[in-house]
Amino acid sequence: MRGLILLGIPGLVIGMGSAAAQTVTRDDAMRAAIHPVGDAKTLQAWLSRVPTTRDFPDDFNATLRGHGAAFVIEMTTAPGCIPCGDLWTKLTALGTRYGWQVRTISGQEAMIRSGRLGLPWVGHPVAWVRPIADDTRVVPVAIGTDHSPNLARNLYLAAKMLTGVRPAVGVRAMSKFTGIVGLPATRAGRR
Repeated sequence: MRGLILLGIPGLVIGMGSAAAQTVTRDDAMRAAIHPVGDAKTLQAWLSRVPTTRDFPDDFNATLRGHGAAFVIEMTTAPGCIPCGDLWTKLTALGTRYGWQVRTISGQEAMIRSGRLGLPWVGHPVAWVRPIADDTRVVPVAIGTDHSPNLARNLYLAAKMLTGVRPAVGVRAMSKFTGIVGLPATRAGRR
């Protein structure tokens, strides 16, 4: 999400003082935040740069198991999307472990959701958690694929936010989306 925040602020100036100031364009921020991959080797190279969550709260397992029946994980996917398959595998394993449903949603629904939350559409995969009985309250838990412990942490934080923990607390803790997404499909056509 750190990169997504930059995307929403065109012309953001970063640095320590005017001598080190640098203007970051929307395109620069997009390149820094989104990492399209088309093969497993490139996916693993990007994932190797992502830190893995190591510390979890005492109520971590109880929260995830206790909320499994109340929430659903929904994600987008696209044909031939390597990160989509990676995220699906990890989320279904976590879903099985903690009793959460995992299902796909259409790209159209994902774009509408992203728009409602003020997030730019970055491609597939994107995953959200929502209460089973309420399709309007959603929390993004992955933009691109990630390590399983990081995904589990984000599921935990989403459950907490959707059950009353102050959102800013959860958003700060969850603000490390990888942006490792699939390459856009190319169309064969006339040249």
